[in-house]
Amino acid sequence: MKKIDPFVRFDKDWALVTTGTEEDFNTMTVSWGAMGTLWSKPVVTVYIKPCRYTYQYMNENEYFTVSFYNEKERDDLRILGTKSKRDIDKLSLTGLHPVMIKDGITFKEAECTILCKKIYYQDLDIGNIPEEYIDRYYRLESPHRMYIGEVIDIFE
Repeated sequence: MKKIDPFVRFDKDWALVTTGTEEDFNTMTVSWGAMGTLWSKPVVTVYIKPCRYTYQYMNENEYFTVSFYNEKERDDLRILGTKSKRDIDKLSLTGLHPVMIKDGITFKEAECTILCKKIYYQDLDIGNIPEEYIDRYYRLESPHRMYIGEVIDIFE
């Protein structure tokens, strides 16, 4: 497994955020995220807009996973980032296979999966966002919600 460089893995390679139960889960592609420490715990932070279907799942569930993939899954990640489970069974359009891991869900094809327990969330405050980013990202939609998860386990 290649080293997890969050500057590359999120922004350039993308990742999947998955949450829910084995019977009812949702996943989406993210390219914004962070890894670090908070309250002396290792954490992963992801950002999801309220208009995304995964937002509902993130609010209703205690655990989520962040999983990283090889370039060969790039088209699958593109589908999962542009289609909504609200409208279509988007997972059936991919070659990914869901797998339960402890309290979370990942995919057999994942190169690395980080299981997180949600410990904090907060909506980004539009009043604190520079105007250039408001114009680019929030002209038509509400700002992202930031979710911080304590790292419970890492699967390779």
